[in-house]
This record gives sequence, C-alpha cells and structure tokens, in this order.
Amino acid sequence: MRIGELAARAGTTTRTLRYYESRGLLPARRGPNGHRVYDEGDLRLLRQIRTLQDFGFDLEETRPFVECLRAGHAEGDTCPASLAVYRRKLDELDALIGELRAVREQIGLRLALAESEPPLCELGGREL
Repeated sequence: MRIGELAARAGTTTRTLRYYESRGLLPARRGPNGHRVYDEGDLRLLRQIRTLQDFGFDLEETRPFVECLRAGHAEGDTCPASLAVYRRKLDELDALIGELRAVREQIGLRLALAESEPPLCELGGREL
C-alpha cells in the first residue's frame, strides 16, 4: 500500500509517517516507481506506536516494541527490552501517583482548615 492509504488506515497523517521513517521506526521501502510502499506489518507497527503513545509513552519508548515486532514476534511486548520499558513506565506512574496523593492530602487539609474558620470575606453582600 502507499503512504496515503497507510496513513488513513492507521488514523494518522503522511507527515507523521515520514517523521517515524526519519526516526527509524518505520521502514523506508520504495517500489520500482520510487513511491514508498508499506504492508500489513507496517500497519501493526503503527498501531503499536499509537497505542503506546495513547498510554503516555514517548516516541523513543516505543522503539523496543517496534523492534520486537520487526523481529517476528506476534506482540511487541514479548521481548525483554519491551518489558524493561513497561517496568520503567510503571515506576514513573507510581511516583506520579504518590506525588498526586501528597498534593491531594495537602489540599484536603487546607480545605478542612479553611472550612473550620469563619468566612472573612464577602462577595456582593454574600459570604463565601
């Protein structure tokens, strides 16, 4: 298939596909007429990249998954390098969750303290 068809089937743009190609994530094969040509395997690569990006992975973090698929594995997350990326991402998420819990706790304490004090300001004759 040509680049326009691949972009449409993958739900992306030809510009994005060219960018992935320049980053080495998408193969740069050309047909006899010089046009880029792609196959169903390339569509699988793109779907893997898009899914991971939807989960918050940056483009470089998708590389081990793409390489795993290119190596002939049925899934991009069955290789050791892919599993390592999953582990790192989970560690990042756990850290962010911890930070958010701490912020939530502080806001909850501030709210409880503020609600226990009598209102000190008025807006349009009404207490806030």
